[in-house]
Amino acid sequence: MGPTDPAAASQQELIDALVRTSFATMAVLNRIAAEHELSLTQLRVLAILRDRRLPMGELTSYLGLDKSTVSGLVDRAEKKGLLQRAPSPRDGRGVEVFLAPGGTRLAERGEAEIARALAPLTGALTPAEARRLAALLERMLSPLTPRPADPGAVTRA
Repeated sequence: MGPTDPAAASQQELIDALVRTSFATMAVLNRIAAEHELSLTQLRVLAILRDRRLPMGELTSYLGLDKSTVSGLVDRAEKKGLLQRAPSPRDGRGVEVFLAPGGTRLAERGEAEIARALAPLTGALTPAEARRLAALLERMLSPLTPRPADPGAVTRA
Protein backbone atom coordinates (compact mmCIF):
# COMPACT_ATOMS: atom_id res chain seq x y z
CA MET A 1 0.00 0.00 0.00
CA GLY A 2 1.47 3.28 -1.10
CA PRO A 3 0.86 6.75 0.26
CA THR A 4 -1.83 7.37 -2.38
CA ASP A 5 -3.83 4.33 -1.26
CA PRO A 6 -7.21 5.71 -0.05
CA ALA A 7 -7.54 3.05 2.68
CA ALA A 8 -4.06 3.83 4.03
CA ALA A 9 -4.73 7.59 3.91
CA SER A 10 -8.05 7.11 5.72
CA GLN A 11 -6.37 4.95 8.37
CA GLN A 12 -3.64 7.57 8.86
CA GLU A 13 -6.24 10.35 9.23
CA LEU A 14 -8.01 8.27 11.89
CA ILE A 15 -4.78 7.61 13.78
CA ASP A 16 -3.82 11.30 13.65
CA ALA A 17 -7.26 12.33 14.95
CA LEU A 18 -7.14 9.72 17.73
CA VAL A 19 -3.66 10.83 18.82
CA ARG A 20 -4.60 14.53 18.84
CA THR A 21 -7.81 13.76 20.75
CA SER A 22 -5.97 11.62 23.29
CA PHE A 23 -3.38 14.37 23.87
CA ALA A 24 -6.14 16.92 24.48
CA THR A 25 -7.97 14.50 26.80
CA MET A 26 -4.80 13.54 28.70
CA ALA A 27 -3.96 17.21 29.26
CA VAL A 28 -7.37 17.69 30.91
CA LEU A 29 -7.08 14.52 33.01
CA ASN A 30 -3.53 15.33 34.15
CA ARG A 31 -4.52 18.88 35.12
CA ILE A 32 -7.59 17.76 37.09
CA ALA A 33 -5.68 14.95 38.83
CA ALA A 34 -2.95 17.41 39.84
CA GLU A 35 -5.50 19.93 41.12
CA HIS A 36 -6.79 17.23 43.50
CA GLU A 37 -3.31 15.99 44.42
CA LEU A 38 -3.90 12.67 42.67
CA SER A 39 -1.83 10.73 40.22
CA LEU A 40 -3.43 9.92 36.89
CA THR A 41 -3.69 6.28 38.02
CA GLN A 42 -5.49 7.31 41.23
CA LEU A 43 -7.93 9.37 39.17
CA ARG A 44 -8.46 6.33 36.96
CA VAL A 45 -9.18 4.12 40.00
CA LEU A 46 -11.86 6.57 41.18
CA ALA A 47 -13.44 6.45 37.72
CA ILE A 48 -13.33 2.66 37.57
CA LEU A 49 -14.88 2.26 41.02
CA ARG A 50 -17.43 5.09 40.81
CA ASP A 51 -20.29 2.69 40.10
CA ARG A 52 -19.02 -0.66 41.34
CA ARG A 53 -16.94 -2.57 43.81
CA LEU A 54 -14.28 -4.93 42.51
CA PRO A 55 -12.14 -7.75 43.83
CA MET A 56 -8.49 -6.64 44.02
CA GLY A 57 -7.58 -9.04 41.19
CA GLU A 58 -10.09 -7.46 38.83
CA LEU A 59 -8.93 -3.96 39.71
CA THR A 60 -5.40 -5.15 38.91
CA SER A 61 -6.64 -6.36 35.51
CA TYR A 62 -8.46 -3.10 34.75
CA LEU A 63 -5.32 -1.11 35.54
CA GLY A 64 -2.88 -3.49 33.84
CA LEU A 65 -0.54 -3.27 36.83
CA ASP A 66 0.98 -5.90 39.07
CA LYS A 67 -0.67 -6.89 42.33
CA SER A 68 1.86 -5.22 44.65
CA THR A 69 1.60 -1.90 42.77
CA VAL A 70 -2.20 -1.92 43.02
CA SER A 71 -2.04 -2.92 46.68
CA GLY A 72 0.21 0.08 47.41
CA LEU A 73 -2.05 2.35 45.38
CA VAL A 74 -5.10 1.17 47.33
CA ASP A 75 -3.22 1.56 50.65
CA ARG A 76 -2.39 5.20 49.86
CA ALA A 77 -5.94 5.94 48.68
CA GLU A 78 -7.34 4.35 51.86
CA LYS A 79 -5.15 6.63 53.98
CA LYS A 80 -6.53 9.63 52.06
CA GLY A 81 -10.09 8.46 52.80
CA LEU A 82 -10.85 7.73 49.14
CA LEU A 83 -11.14 3.92 49.09
CA GLN A 84 -12.19 1.14 51.41
CA ARG A 85 -11.66 -2.60 51.42
CA ALA A 86 -14.00 -5.29 52.68
CA PRO A 87 -14.02 -9.08 52.65
CA SER A 88 -15.65 -10.45 49.53
CA PRO A 89 -19.09 -11.94 50.14
CA ARG A 90 -18.43 -14.36 47.24
CA ASP A 91 -14.91 -15.47 48.15
CA GLY A 92 -14.02 -15.86 51.81
CA ARG A 93 -10.33 -15.23 51.08
CA GLY A 94 -10.90 -12.33 48.69
CA VAL A 95 -11.03 -8.61 49.28
CA GLU A 96 -13.16 -6.10 47.41
CA VAL A 97 -12.28 -2.46 46.90
CA PHE A 98 -14.83 0.36 46.66
CA LEU A 99 -15.10 4.11 47.06
CA ALA A 100 -15.24 5.57 50.54
CA PRO A 101 -17.59 8.55 50.97
CA GLY A 102 -14.68 10.94 50.31
CA GLY A 103 -13.81 9.03 47.15
CA THR A 104 -17.41 9.17 45.96
CA ARG A 105 -17.54 12.95 46.46
CA LEU A 106 -14.21 13.40 44.67
CA ALA A 107 -15.22 11.08 41.81
CA GLU A 108 -18.47 13.02 41.30
CA ARG A 109 -16.67 16.38 41.43
CA GLY A 110 -13.95 15.10 39.08
CA GLU A 111 -16.51 13.75 36.62
CA ALA A 112 -18.19 17.17 36.46
CA GLU A 113 -14.86 18.98 36.09
CA ILE A 114 -13.77 16.64 33.30
CA ALA A 115 -17.07 17.11 31.48
CA ARG A 116 -16.73 20.91 31.71
CA ALA A 117 -13.11 20.84 30.56
CA LEU A 118 -13.89 18.57 27.59
CA ALA A 119 -17.04 20.53 26.63
CA PRO A 120 -15.24 22.48 23.88
CA LEU A 121 -14.52 19.12 22.19
CA THR A 122 -17.76 17.30 22.94
CA GLY A 123 -19.93 20.36 22.36
CA ALA A 124 -18.85 20.47 18.72
CA LEU A 125 -21.01 17.37 18.11
CA THR A 126 -24.76 17.03 17.85
CA PRO A 127 -26.33 14.59 20.33
CA ALA A 128 -26.68 12.01 17.52
CA GLU A 129 -23.03 12.46 16.51
CA ALA A 130 -21.93 12.14 20.13
CA ARG A 131 -23.87 8.87 20.54
CA ARG A 132 -22.41 7.53 17.28
CA LEU A 133 -18.85 8.49 18.23
CA ALA A 134 -19.26 6.95 21.69
CA ALA A 135 -20.53 3.71 20.13
CA LEU A 136 -17.63 3.62 17.66
CA LEU A 137 -15.06 4.29 20.37
CA GLU A 138 -16.58 1.57 22.58
CA ARG A 139 -16.36 -0.83 19.64
CA MET A 140 -12.71 0.09 19.11
CA LEU A 141 -11.93 -0.34 22.82
CA SER A 142 -13.89 -3.56 23.39
CA PRO A 143 -10.93 -5.90 22.69
CA LEU A 144 -8.92 -4.01 25.33
CA THR A 145 -11.60 -3.89 28.03
CA PRO A 146 -11.10 -6.49 30.76
CA ARG A 147 -14.08 -8.67 31.45
CA PRO A 148 -14.78 -10.04 34.93
CA ALA A 149 -14.11 -13.75 35.28
CA ASP A 150 -17.39 -14.15 37.14
CA PRO A 151 -20.21 -12.00 35.70
CA GLY A 152 -21.67 -11.61 39.18
CA ALA A 153 -18.37 -10.33 40.57
CA VAL A 154 -18.96 -6.73 39.54
CA THR A 155 -21.56 -5.22 41.80
CA ARG A 156 -22.70 -1.73 42.54
CA ALA A 157 -21.02 -0.09 45.51
